[in-house]
Amino acid sequence: MSTIFNYSQFILAGLLILSTCGNTTVRNAPSKKNHNPPTATTDSLNNPIATAAIKTGAENYTTYLPLLAGKRIGIVTNQTGIITEGTTPVSIVDFLLSKKINLQKIFAPEHGFRGTADAGEHIKDGTDTKTGLPVISLYGNNKKPKAAQLAGIDVLVFDLQDVGARFYTYISSLHYIMEACAENNIPLIILDRPNPNGGIIDGPILEKENSSFVGMHPIPILHGMTIGEYGQMINGEKWLKNNVTCKITVIPCLNYKRDMRYDVPVKPSPNLPNSQSINLYPSLCLFEGTTVSSGRGTEKQFQIYGSPYLPKKGFSFTPKPNEGAKDPMYNGIACYGEDLSNAPRVTKLELKWLIRAYQETEDKTKFFIPFFTKLAGTQQLKTQIEKNVPEQDIRKSWESGLEAFKKMREPYLLY
Repeated sequence: MSTIFNYSQFILAGLLILSTCGNTTVRNAPSKKNHNPPTATTDSLNNPIATAAIKTGAENYTTYLPLLAGKRIGIVTNQTGIITEGTTPVSIVDFLLSKKINLQKIFAPEHGFRGTADAGEHIKDGTDTKTGLPVISLYGNNKKPKAAQLAGIDVLVFDLQDVGARFYTYISSLHYIMEACAENNIPLIILDRPNPNGGIIDGPILEKENSSFVGMHPIPILHGMTIGEYGQMINGEKWLKNNVTCKITVIPCLNYKRDMRYDVPVKPSPNLPNSQSINLYPSLCLFEGTTVSSGRGTEKQFQIYGSPYLPKKGFSFTPKPNEGAKDPMYNGIACYGEDLSNAPRVTKLELKWLIRAYQETEDKTKFFIPFFTKLAGTQQLKTQIEKNVPEQDIRKSWESGLEAFKKMREPYLLY
């Protein structure tokens, strides 16, 4: 990301405020139908590369700082909530404090405020040693902020980097935060960030009976939306409990189109160390519902897969404890599989690795674990793989659901 410049020229031109379904989107660029930022080149996948640097919602700060002035602010963020001034990344928390914003509390999602905890690890409330601000964990038994935790807050700010996959839990945290804000009459400002998996829409639609924190809504595995757009859809589709609506303001990214390549500047979580892992994550995360390792406990998390029960040929690895995986699956045991760290960038939900691993596992009765259905969002995918349904037929079974989802999400798109 690049240097921040003064956006006053846009403000002077007049802000266009669009309100729908309880959502407010602050725009200081033309609407998406007419907004075609110039592009000079394309990447290897023919995706446009912006001639002007992409600005995240957090970097679009002249738009939202006036909304925070004189108010008591809470913020939901972690290590991904950064602003780059010059060449130095600055935490959104430190940035707001430098602008004399009255921050009261930090709310942290899965992996914690500093983003170093294991997936699913219990995180205690505490105090940020740098700022002295209280940190409230929104994971484990406290996924939804309680009224007492929101007391004394006038506005809540949300700044997290999503990766575009249904089972990446930051969108589930967004759901509960919106619900708590609606119930306590607190407005929410979402600082939008690009989706590093762009506009890819693929995979089975989650069925209601399989709802969980790794999938709360009837969407495909890859939803192709930014987190700001997703918040608008949560409101518009009335997914919050008792059909409540949260008053949200989305601060959009600038110079961004959905099909632009965007590389996240910091790890969004401990086991997504680079752009390759983020791109492969939606496909390889399905292994988390099997007896095959997705590379936790190595330096190539979500870029390799393997198990002791796959053929001993070619690539092998041995998981060991590391940041984000204090006790990884098959700790100290050699696993055999495939290295995808240099594989071409994928533009869909890849099933071939999952299917291959299943077919090469000798005792297939031990391949899947119950968690697979939660990740897939449907029992059907497991059944199809077990019955050796051809991949093209599996994909055909998703088509009607994906078309319906594309129509449903259309009113909420910003880019």
